[in-house]
Amino acid sequence: MKNRFEIGEELETTVVQIAGDTIFIDLGLKSEGFVDAAEFRDDDGNITIHEGDKIKVYFVSDNRGELHFTTRLSGESAGDEMLEKAYKSGLPVEGTVEKEIKGGFEVKIGSARAFCPYSQMGFHTREEPSAFLNRHLTFLITEYKNDGKDLIVSNRKILEQAEQQKIASLAETLTVGAKITGTVKSLQSYGAFIDIDGFQALLPISEISHERVKDVADVLSVGQQIEAVVIKADWKQEKVSLSMKSLEKDPWDDAANTIKVGEKIDGTIARVAPFGLFVNLAKGIDGLVHISALENVSASTNLAKKFKVGEAFSVVVDKIDVAEKRISLLPASSAEQDQSAEKYLSSQDDDGESYNPFAALLKK
Repeated sequence: MKNRFEIGEELETTVVQIAGDTIFIDLGLKSEGFVDAAEFRDDDGNITIHEGDKIKVYFVSDNRGELHFTTRLSGESAGDEMLEKAYKSGLPVEGTVEKEIKGGFEVKIGSARAFCPYSQMGFHTREEPSAFLNRHLTFLITEYKNDGKDLIVSNRKILEQAEQQKIASLAETLTVGAKITGTVKSLQSYGAFIDIDGFQALLPISEISHERVKDVADVLSVGQQIEAVVIKADWKQEKVSLSMKSLEKDPWDDAANTIKVGEKIDGTIARVAPFGLFVNLAKGIDGLVHISALENVSASTNLAKKFKVGEAFSVVVDKIDVAEKRISLLPASSAEQDQSAEKYLSSQDDDGESYNPFAALLKK
């Protein structure tokens, strides 16, 4: 590190110590530089950096050997020389939105006045222009002309940079296979958006549970906290997909042991397709009765008019392919019908003999 710094000079350094309202940074010199801790406090007043963290700062002043740095210009430090340095180096500046003028806002930065177009105020916001008045915000100088008399600034670019930094940080942790905790932000017909530290990831309806989910609202609610696993992450498109069912045991793992070929099962119709009926046999396990196996129907029959989701439907297991998660079924009489038939066949006449329709006829 050198002994002399130019006003506005950029420096990447390490936080050495956090003491009260002061952040001390390493300069590679006998003395250390400092930054005001207020620049690193969140809305709740908590300091957001730690000792050992790398930060980017800009040189502001040397007061009897005390080297003052900043992450953004504000107040008296925002003199003409520093504003030009800020423009050339991309140093953020702080200013107050004083009034609305034609096409945007007038912003006071130190003793200078700048113009911020409507399009450059805020980011992903639908706030009315009046909502920005009298607010103290951070900007980037995008144009510096006439020795600083004509300044154009952007608050949007600052927010975009912060968003990009947040995305870059999330990309390091939200990798495929990572387990996350998030909050349900909104419900859609195709799934739910989950908030993870301000980033919204999609939980598709098919990934909520191994059981078929017909309506997301039946399972999730806005504000609910969930645990899930990242199954897709495309950070170029800023799209992340999650799965809750990946944290559940797959019911198909035990299907070969719990469901047997030839077994009769009283199930319910889970879905009606043009080619057949999907019948739920157990939690998370459906089998298919092909249309060719159904009675009194043809290939042109509209099955949705003849069968309804939720109706009881008894089947016999014909084939099982656990690897492909497929079960072929055949229609069968229900257990109740079997019991009635068994009772009918085992019933006896008044003489205690087994019921015989021909003998009964001869007795008449």
